[in-house]
Amino acid sequence: MQVISGEIDRQMGGASWIRKMFEKGLELKKQFGEDKVFDFSLGNPDIPPPAKIREVMIGLADEVVKPFGLGYCPNAGIPAFREALAEKMSVQQRVPVKFGNIVVTCGAAGALTAFFRAVLEPGDEVLCPAPYFVEYGSYCGHFGGKLKAIPALPPDFQIDIAAMEAAVTERTRVVLINTPNNPTGCVYTPETLRQLAEMVNRVNQGREKPVYLLSDEPYREIAYDGVEVAPVLPLTPYAMVLGSFSKSLSMPGERIGYLVANPALPEVEKLVAAVTMTVRTLGFVNAPVLGQKLAIRLLDEKIDLDRYARRRSMMAQVLSDAGIEFSMPKGAFYMFPKAPGGDDQRFVNALLDENVLGVPGAGFGYPGHIRLSYSVEERVILGSADAFKRAADKVRG
Repeated sequence: MQVISGEIDRQMGGASWIRKMFEKGLELKKQFGEDKVFDFSLGNPDIPPPAKIREVMIGLADEVVKPFGLGYCPNAGIPAFREALAEKMSVQQRVPVKFGNIVVTCGAAGALTAFFRAVLEPGDEVLCPAPYFVEYGSYCGHFGGKLKAIPALPPDFQIDIAAMEAAVTERTRVVLINTPNNPTGCVYTPETLRQLAEMVNRVNQGREKPVYLLSDEPYREIAYDGVEVAPVLPLTPYAMVLGSFSKSLSMPGERIGYLVANPALPEVEKLVAAVTMTVRTLGFVNAPVLGQKLAIRLLDEKIDLDRYARRRSMMAQVLSDAGIEFSMPKGAFYMFPKAPGGDDQRFVNALLDENVLGVPGAGFGYPGHIRLSYSVEERVILGSADAFKRAADKVRG
């Protein structure tokens, strides 16, 4: 008896390595104790939200008990929040974004799924650089889309523009990028983005259905050493931006994201209306009202980025001491080092023997590396140093 769809059955068979390793970590912690397990598997922000959030939440208490204080809001989001986001995006993206270009969503993932539902037909293709966030294939696959991954250029994982253009077919509808990148921490340079936008403009000449350039940017506010996360909206009318407040304000559980539709896109109003409808018909209805009310009052606040930067340096030292090769991440809170010996799953298993949890690069479409999240306490990073050395020595033979 087949109780679920064949497609979901296939997706479950290749279920996220991240979750598998996270669940393995829970098992090890129960067996050995939390202080004996070093879990780098899950990218769950652990730095507190801005201090102002306590004051804001107390102030919201009286507001939410009023009639409709936590009721439905317009599908595209609370109007005042959309207005405030439009002002913020106008500065960030260096183009005049309007209220009508914004759709508030249930996280950046909700923005992606709503957008894919609005533009994809079964058999349409979504191109993205590899490595990529593991759920992208499922997000487009729910609507019959097919993810095609194009390996990034080592050692710093910039996009292979020529290979990306060669992969475009008449069924290509979206080029999806993620900057700063999960899992590599790469930030695409302004020159990379300029060349990618020029490629999108070239392939769109004479097409009936455009290829969109979709920039997924939930880690935008987590960049180091003065690195610029360059805007994409000025580069091509087909560019769109997604984001969220999960990482920038350390409130992932509130599920507040957004889509910014390019005001220069032909028929942009129709696209926004379509995404607004799919937000509703996919069952999201609207993004959480309390989360929106929090975010609008915290738009100009920051988390303590220095803590992530300090952990990044610690993680780099641990890997260097173990003789493990890596590129220093420019953003986000992940390392994506090479697996000693080249076999990522073998190295992950060797780390497991030392009670260290990482995720194989194969789960991100890029074998031969592993992902490590340094969104963990400093004691976890420092305590793992000897274990990394032993595991690396073991796989080197």
